[in-house]
Formats: sequence, structure tokens, C-alpha cells
Amino acid sequence: MPLHVLAEDNLAAASPDLLRAMVKTFADALMSAEADALCGAEYGQVSDERVNHRDGYRPREWDTRAGTVELAVPELRQGSYFPHWLLERRRRAE
Repeated sequence: MPLHVLAEDNLAAASPDLLRAMVKTFADALMSAEADALCGAEYGQVSDERVNHRDGYRPREWDTRAGTVELAVPELRQGSYFPHWLLERRRRAE
């Protein structure tokens, strides 16, 4: 069976819950990587190059075609972080 046929069959049978979980995981990973870059070190890593620290997460709902995704937007101790590439301020739909 060709790979594209197998992928199409699996995606057709996939539930929206699976798609929402994949979107959430991908978006959370990208936001975490961006926050790590702003801090100068990865989460939990001790580094001399660190310029900021994480200060938890704030929940944010994001309405997508697959349904509402609960994102965990990283917070920083100094300054602020907002994923403009993903969300617009005061707008929660894609």
C-alpha cells in the first residue's frame, strides 16, 4: 500500500481530538522555544548567558477549525512574551 494512501486513510479516520492535541503540542513547543530564546537559556537550565527567567504560564483559548485549543502561553519575570505569529491580541480565532 502506498504511503500517501495509508496517510489519507489514517487522517480520514482521525478524530478532531487527535488533531487538537497535535496542534496544541506543536504550538506549545514553538512558544517554549521562543521563550527559551528570549531568556537566553532553556527552561530549567543554568547558564551564564541567561538574561531572563520563566514565571509560569497563562492559559489562553485558541479557536481553530478543529475546535478550541487550550494553549499554555509562557510568562517571563521581566518584560512580556506574546506569540504574535500565532495569536492576535484580543482575537482568539485563527
